[in-house]
Amino acid sequence: MANENALILDDEIDVTHALAAVFSEAGYTVSSAHNISSAKALLEKQPFDLIITDLKLKDEDGLTFIKHLQAIKSQAVIVLMSAYGTAEHALKAIKLGAHDFISKPFSPEEILFTVDKAKERERLKTENRALRTQLQKTYDFTAIIGKSAKMQEVFEKIKKVSDYKATILIEGESGTGKELVARALHYSSDRKDAKFVAVNCAAIPENLLESELFGHKRGAFTDATRDKKGLFEEASGGTLFLDEIGELPIHLQVKLLRALQESEVRPVGANTAIKVDVRVIAATLRNLLDDVQAGRFREDLYYRLNVVNITLPPLRERLDDILVLAEALLQKHRSNFGMPEARFAPEVLTAMTAYSWRGNVRELENCIEQALILSDGQVIKLEHLPLNIRYGILDVERTKVNPQVAAENLSIPEAVRKMERELITQALTVTKGNRTQAAQLLEISLKSLQNKIKDYGLDI
Repeated sequence: MANENALILDDEIDVTHALAAVFSEAGYTVSSAHNISSAKALLEKQPFDLIITDLKLKDEDGLTFIKHLQAIKSQAVIVLMSAYGTAEHALKAIKLGAHDFISKPFSPEEILFTVDKAKERERLKTENRALRTQLQKTYDFTAIIGKSAKMQEVFEKIKKVSDYKATILIEGESGTGKELVARALHYSSDRKDAKFVAVNCAAIPENLLESELFGHKRGAFTDATRDKKGLFEEASGGTLFLDEIGELPIHLQVKLLRALQESEVRPVGANTAIKVDVRVIAATLRNLLDDVQAGRFREDLYYRLNVVNITLPPLRERLDDILVLAEALLQKHRSNFGMPEARFAPEVLTAMTAYSWRGNVRELENCIEQALILSDGQVIKLEHLPLNIRYGILDVERTKVNPQVAAENLSIPEAVRKMERELITQALTVTKGNRTQAAQLLEISLKSLQNKIKDYGLDI
């Protein structure tokens, strides 16, 4: 408590003296006032961390002083004391901005305990506000990095739809940031103060998924020993993010459709439905229209989910963003790893822009983390990158070794052999004949590579 300033306001001199002694002993620098005008004058000279005021001050009211503290936006912890304390007075004081209320007479231990409790509650409130602000900042769409035209279109759509309750379907390859966009939609909306609840539909066993989404009643099945809220009910007032929605079993698709249409859910084993106010955002890396045509996904549910569609482009289609993302991710992780001076060598940036990033932003981030760990903390060099990124091969977009195949030569085994031989040749070329490194690039064992070199008659 050292260096904290306390102001004590009471019209009884003995009380102010006694409290000044208690709080001075506790480490505070104490100032005393016997009327509101004197207290205001002290406030003009310096801020206070703690203010203790009496409810009745001769012809004045301590609540009036608390109103003044609110008006000047004082950051002090305020404790109201009174010999005439009632629950009504306490409630009124709290509503006006006091942090606690204590009835006279009290012991030094009691007033110190009351102050400590009030300070702890205020500390937790401050931390929660700061955390919420940080969350909103972290997941605000402006924090999603991208200067390319395609990402600007995504940002514009987020701005337009964030405050509407309409369901949203986010499509995109793995690693493109679908959950990040879902959180951005939530924290940019008027639901930002309520819960954001995320569930991966592919990660929960099918026999548990219904209970997880809609809840269950005690006794509904063998292990149902108590009532359990489902995620729909838990997210009520906020946002429910259903990731990997394409993995939802058909029988649950029917129940999800009803929940979306009726804004209600029925827990497993319940006789009545529960109303919920949930904004649903779904995401998938699958082509749901193909699944609809194949009978794996309900057409009516698809159109109910796809009221607004946000398609995230893969990183290979937003080349303008690769270096911007790389620098941002480097800044993020060099702080985590205690390497504030780390930077990319020019050839590293060249390699990054030449690679197609099958794993998208997630692969780029993993690459940078690995490179930082392997580096000296100063310069990230080409040798610190994963082999496939370093050499820019074995990349789906860049390994098109299949020229036009003659109509009379459509043999799949033969085409596979040609491609395999070409890939081995590339790997051995870029590694200058180093078979161990080539095997790593090809993701096969050294023994297997040696056998294939012999089979194909390669002399490299």
